[in-house]
Amino acid sequence: MKSGKPRGADDGSGSRRAALQLLDAVLRRGQTLDAAAQRFTGPDRALALAIAGETIRRLREIDGLIDSVTRLRLADDAKARMVLRLALAQKLALHVPDHAIVTTALPLVEGGPRRLVHGVLGTLLRRNPTPSEASALPAAVEHRWTLAWGDQVVAAARRAIVRRPPLDLSFVDPAEAADYAAGNGGVQLAERHVRLSGGPAVTDLPGFGEGRWWVQDLAASLPARLIPPTAERVLDLCAAPGGKTMQLAAAGHQVTALDRSASRLARLSDNLARTGLRAETVVADAAEWNGGGFDAILLDAPCSATGTFRRHPEVLYRASPRIVAESTELQARLLAHAASLLRPGGVLVYAVCSLEPEEGEQIVAAQTMLEPDPPTGEVIPGIMPASTGELRLLPGTLEEQGGLDGFFIARLVRR
Repeated sequence: MKSGKPRGADDGSGSRRAALQLLDAVLRRGQTLDAAAQRFTGPDRALALAIAGETIRRLREIDGLIDSVTRLRLADDAKARMVLRLALAQKLALHVPDHAIVTTALPLVEGGPRRLVHGVLGTLLRRNPTPSEASALPAAVEHRWTLAWGDQVVAAARRAIVRRPPLDLSFVDPAEAADYAAGNGGVQLAERHVRLSGGPAVTDLPGFGEGRWWVQDLAASLPARLIPPTAERVLDLCAAPGGKTMQLAAAGHQVTALDRSASRLARLSDNLARTGLRAETVVADAAEWNGGGFDAILLDAPCSATGTFRRHPEVLYRASPRIVAESTELQARLLAHAASLLRPGGVLVYAVCSLEPEEGEQIVAAQTMLEPDPPTGEVIPGIMPASTGELRLLPGTLEEQGGLDGFFIARLVRR
């Protein structure tokens, strides 16, 4: 497949061809949507991403519709199934007219099972399917999460995956956050935070160019909120793209931001420049770098990222047992090395945006250099850490207010 602008953009089929390639890249080759979309430019890109994303959100729901009208089950990677998936996602989630769905789907199977696709699609569109308020997750994920967290959490995750999450903004100035919420139809669920339910593109929102805020899910802001305000020298390990670094700098800490990716650190530096905040940046491997004597360390470790499925539904199809196992090995090494960089009495906050207990609770339970250091009071209204200093955010948390990404966070101290 050639890179660049797909054929047929003028008749609407270009975005569908791009969406078909994105879906193949995610489901067959294990790429992220963002990574797969980098090869596309132009007006087709946004619609292609929307179609592919909504297909992945409702994949099991859509497959159930397809299987209800086919005598022989189509293979998961059959082109006919892929095209039908994209077409039905447009019906269920994007409200594309039926005639446009058909006329843009059939060219995708030229020289192939066109009659089959036309027949299945026509039958289903005549039934006028409506979107459900919940959609099943990949069977392997549901099995793991049922064992770990129970049926209610899985039911909440099914509701969450079909709902576009709100936009969360973190602010430098807490007073300005309150004013921004009042003036732009937002709500505040915590200090320095504003949640918006919709609106223009991020770069078109008031205050973006002036660096008054940055985009950051409320859950992702909680680890930095657990760093003691009295900590002077703070190390942010695996820091890019920089949301937590900016939080720490805005709170008055002397921050060292470390990441192994020079390009991602360059993006962090751009964000610091935009917001007028300061931090020292270091390109290095967090598992090997030798600094030391920090008052506090924030380690937001690389992980399977299954907790971000509301924004990145493809993670549920990428997070295989192998990926989780590789992540846990790296997390254990990073945590042990980070503990050695703390001064005695220093605080370490460990976090992962994962819903797998192997990457959270089990990593902390296995380490021996640190002890629990529970913070006093709520982290944000309604959310209390456990007496062990641990905080587990699951699907269903603050659901009525728009929900949160899944996270595990632990605050620990080096005695």
